[in-house]
Amino acid sequence: MRIPGAVRWSVGRLAGLTLALILTPLGGRDFDVIGLGAAAALTSRAAVPNLPKSARDADLILIPAGVTQIGDDTAPPDERPAFHYRGTAFLMDRSPVTLAQYRAFVKETGYVTDAERFGSAGVLDETEGAWMAVQGANWRRPNGPKGPAAQENHPVTQVSWYDANAFCGAYGARLPTEFEWERAARMGQTPDGHVFKRGDPIELSGRYLLNAWQGTFPLLNTAADGYRSTSPVGAFGVAPSGLTDMAGNVWQWTSSWYLPYGAPQHEPAAGEGERVARGGSFLCSPTFCQGYRASARNHTTPDTSLENIGFRCVADPGRITQIVGRVVTRPIEFAKGGNAK
Repeated sequence: MRIPGAVRWSVGRLAGLTLALILTPLGGRDFDVIGLGAAAALTSRAAVPNLPKSARDADLILIPAGVTQIGDDTAPPDERPAFHYRGTAFLMDRSPVTLAQYRAFVKETGYVTDAERFGSAGVLDETEGAWMAVQGANWRRPNGPKGPAAQENHPVTQVSWYDANAFCGAYGARLPTEFEWERAARMGQTPDGHVFKRGDPIELSGRYLLNAWQGTFPLLNTAADGYRSTSPVGAFGVAPSGLTDMAGNVWQWTSSWYLPYGAPQHEPAAGEGERVARGGSFLCSPTFCQGYRASARNHTTPDTSLENIGFRCVADPGRITQIVGRVVTRPIEFAKGGNAK
C-alpha cells in the first residue's frame, strides 16, 4: 500500500478481454484505442472465501447507449485531449456501495479486506496536513480504533481496488470503466442536471450542491455543507439519470488503468500500474483539486485503502444474475435538494 504524498491516489490489477473502442477527438479525426470494455473479465488478487447467495440490497439504473464527451481541453493535462466516446448500454448502481451492503457481503462470504490484512490504512491528518498510515483503520472504523464507527447508510471506504473488484465480481457485476463513469456523470451530477466543470461554484443561494471541503485545505474544514467526512448516500439529491453521489462524497474506483488518453489500455509492468478513480470526495476543495468535476481523474495503486475512496458496481444488461440487485427502469426520487441528513 502506498500512502499518497500530497493528494495523489492509486488504482489496481485487472486481467481480461480487450475490445476496440472508437474515440473521436472533439476537434479532429477518429482514432482506435484498445481498451478494457464492458465485457472485460475481471480478476482479483483477493479471494472471496464463500460466494454470496443472497441478493444485494441495491438498485441498478439503466444508462442507455450513446455518444458523450470524455475529458476537457481546459482541464489538467491528463484530462486532454477531449474526445467523443460511443458506449453501449449498462446498468449502474444508483449509489456508491454502502457500509450496510458491504457488511452483508462480509458476513456472508467471510471476506477480509487489504486494510485488515495490512493492519493500517490512509487517513488525512488535518493537524499536519498530511496523509498518515493509521493502525487499525479499516472499513468498520475508517479513522482508526479511536475514531467513530462508520455509519450504515454512508459509502463504505478504506477498501482497496482489489476489495472493490472482489465485491462486484462476487455478485456477477463489475467495476465501471472510467469512460462509462463519465458517461453517466455527464447525464447530470445534481438534481437539476448540472455537470461540474472547472471554476463552477458548489454553493447556490446558501445551499451546497455536494459534499466537498469548505475552508483552507488541508488544515481547516469548516464543514459548512453539514459534513466533515462522508455523508449518507443520496443526501444531496438524485440526478435526472436516477443516480446519486456522482460528485463529491467519495472517489469511486473504476476498472481503468491510469494511462494517457489515446494510449492502448494495457497492464503496466508489475508493481507500476495505477487505477483511475472518479467523482471527487469530501476532501476535494474548490480552491485545490476540484475533483468533483465530471472529467476529473484520480489514480492510485490497487492495494491502497483511503478514508475517501469507495466504489459502485455496474452490470451488463444481458448478463444479469439473480443476486446482482434490483434493476430499475425509471429514476427513483428518494431525496430532493441538498444538505439533507
